[in-house]
Amino acid sequence: MTKTQSQLAPTVRGSIEVITGSMFSGKTEELIRRLRRAELAGLGVLIFKPNYDNRYHSNKVVSHNQNSISCESVKAATDIYAILRNQKNITSVIGIDEAQFFDTGILDVVQELSRQNLKIIIAGLDMDFLGKPFGPMPSLMAIAEDVTKVRAICSDCGNDATFSYRHSGISDTLVLGAQEHYRPLCRSCFNLLQEP
Repeated sequence: MTKTQSQLAPTVRGSIEVITGSMFSGKTEELIRRLRRAELAGLGVLIFKPNYDNRYHSNKVVSHNQNSISCESVKAATDIYAILRNQKNITSVIGIDEAQFFDTGILDVVQELSRQNLKIIIAGLDMDFLGKPFGPMPSLMAIAEDVTKVRAICSDCGNDATFSYRHSGISDTLVLGAQEHYRPLCRSCFNLLQEP
């Protein structure tokens, strides 16, 4: 008897991974890389993002350098359950991009999915433009088995950057954008610009 492709696919154990850092640090690029690697291994992959993030495409996760992967856009984290129930293919790996935009319900969702032996890979900003912890990201990092903090290059001095400085003067916390609103800064350069 020969084994089918699904019988040959590796077994996944439930886990939670978080990729975080400032804007322009490669978070989404790393998320896409990990998800593509899972696909190459024969694992069923399903990707989600909040429908609030429609900068590049409504049904794709797109990095700043235009790498992309198809996804489902959802209004709330709990909407992930309904989409998973309607899937015809077996899903083993869940990707979630821009997790900072979800409500705290994302915590229960990813913990429940990991209990169902799904591997969850999450990407999101750890801090907002003021340098404060952003949305559910601190809690997601706390419950994750693995946290990868990636860094950008400071646009002012060239050192490692961990802050997303908003130079457009808009004061709302939730502002989508790229270089027109933000630039990556190291702590020293960020602190200099915070002084009155």
